[in-house]
Order: sequence, then structure tokens, then C-alpha cells
Amino acid sequence: MEPLTLHFVHERVGARFIPVGGREVVAGYGDVGAEYGAARDAVALHDASYREILRITGEDRASFLHGMVTQEVKNLPVGSAAYAAFITVKGAMVGDARILKREDDLLLDLEPGLGAKVREFLDKYLISEDAELHDGTPEWGWLKLLGPRTAGVLAAVLGGPVELPAPLSSRKAVLAEQDVWLLGTALPGGLSGVDVLVPRAGLEAVWAALAGADGVKPVGFDALERVRVEAGVPRYGQDMVDTTIPLEANLTNAISYNKGCYIGQEVIARATFRGHMNRKLAGLLLGEQDVAPGTELRKGEKKVGWVTSVVTSPVKGQRVALGYVHRDSLEPGTELTLGGEGAGTVTVAALPFTAS
Repeated sequence: MEPLTLHFVHERVGARFIPVGGREVVAGYGDVGAEYGAARDAVALHDASYREILRITGEDRASFLHGMVTQEVKNLPVGSAAYAAFITVKGAMVGDARILKREDDLLLDLEPGLGAKVREFLDKYLISEDAELHDGTPEWGWLKLLGPRTAGVLAAVLGGPVELPAPLSSRKAVLAEQDVWLLGTALPGGLSGVDVLVPRAGLEAVWAALAGADGVKPVGFDALERVRVEAGVPRYGQDMVDTTIPLEANLTNAISYNKGCYIGQEVIARATFRGHMNRKLAGLLLGEQDVAPGTELRKGEKKVGWVTSVVTSPVKGQRVALGYVHRDSLEPGTELTLGGEGAGTVTVAALPFTAS
């Protein structure tokens, strides 16, 4: 397990650690409810430096990546970001990424454990283009601010009023004497914040500056998983795997229909023209049942899907899940039976959970 750069900083305040994608992650600091509440109602600070970064340079970097992902890259303005998927010629996912376009390079923000896989996929198609792939993880790390008081914290730390970057827009700043990038974020349901891209050598200084601001609460992965699932956002490695087609996971925000050719485009175009997928990611209300990811969903004797992510949702006052459900059973309110002896029932719900 690759340790966090700030392992000892977190350990000193009682952090509990878990592996995600082969990298060390702070699971929490002892009170997941309070951490979740900070993200919802105040401001939460999360060390996301376990995420992997792939950097692309060279004159052809934008045109090369443009042909490799489902999203627009060539015409993406400098300083903007876009969410995209990598798919095979058969339309199945290799991974997903947030792409930040800077003046001299492209940065791919990847789930932990995806760096080598995505790099191998891109390298296979990199033949004559003037583009080079670099591991940016040793150079940069992400810190995440999330919650309605994010702007106030940044203003205090930066020493003056600050306007938060719009979602997927960025700007440079100097924070704790470090040159950083501020990237606006937003989740379905209205929760927003800023991700701070920090030179890895400056992570401790920037973390200390942010963590020391009034009202900031460090939060772990477990609390953010509650936020993510309530927002209905799938995570690669948990809700998406190498057999998932992006449209099954509701990734319409990752797809451009005007950009021209890319690997796997024909499959996406056919599925879009047909107007439906055989299954799609949906919300599930579980009551108090403790259901494991991978549990089958059944309607009568027929398997109609499976569970992928399960959390306790303060918004819904019960356990909730994400899972794939056959299109004939997607109507909110539909009752399904859990697989396994003596298992109970669950109810299909619309996403995001925070919308109702």
C-alpha cells in the first residue's frame, strides 16, 4: 500500500487508514457523522493526494487525447476541466478521468490504482503523435474543500475576498507560499467546493493553512462516500468496472456528441440512437438492512440487477445504495427482492437522493 505523503500528520490526530486501489487513504477521524455534517453544512477538508495524476505534454497532446476519450479536449479552453471516460472499441470502460487543460500540459486526475492502466491504454495508440506521457503523481497532490463555507475559508487563507471558480473552471493562486490551482467542483443536489492542486512538496504547508482556518473540519473517505452516494455519482472500481458502458452509469456528462471520432464512439452512438440501455444505475432504498455490494436484485425468479455501493444516508434517514437495475424495473417505487436466503426487499428510487 502506497502511504500518504501526510500520513504522520493524519496519524497525530487519530486518523484511521484503509487501502483504496493500492494506495493509503484516510477512512476517518473517529466521528463519521460529524465529518459528513461538516461537508453538508459548513466546510470539510479532505486529503485526496492518494489520487493518481497522469501528465501529457507535446504539441499534439490535445488532439491525441481528443481521439482517446468520450469528451471534448481540443476545444476545451485553457484553465478549464472536463470529465471523460476511456472506453474500448467495444464501448466498455477502461477508466474515467477529470482532465485539466493548462497552458503547457494536460493533467488527468484518476482514481487510485488507475494510473498504470490508463497509461498503458493510451500508450498503445500513441504512435507518431508529438505527445509524451508522464507520471504526475510524485509531483502533485489534491486537497479537497467541500461545503457551503468554502469561499469564506479561502478568503481567510488567501487574505482577501475570493470568488470560487465555477465548476470545472480553475485559476492559479498562492496559498501558504505555494503556487496552487483552484478547481471548482459541484455535485448533483447543490453541494459545491474547490479542489486544490498542490505541489507535493508543499502539501503539508497547504494542509496546515487550510486545516487551521476557522470552522474547517478534516474528513475521511467514509464521510465523502456518504456524500457521493447521496448525490448518485458512480465511482470507478466500485460502481463501474471494465465491463461497464458509460451510458449504463448515467455518464452523459462525460460524453460529447459533437466532437468527432474517438475510440468506442460507434458503440455509444448506437446505444444513444436506440434510446435505452438494458440496465442503468439507479438508487435503492434499503431501510435498516445491511446489504453487501454485489448482492443480487430479483423480481420474482428473475435476476434484474445487483448492488454496487451502500451507505447510511442522513438525508433519507436509512441505508441507501447504488445498483444496476434492468430497464423494465427502473420506475421509482418498484419493489425488488434481495438475493440470498431470507433476504428482504428494497425499493427503487430516483437519483440523486438529495433531490427529494
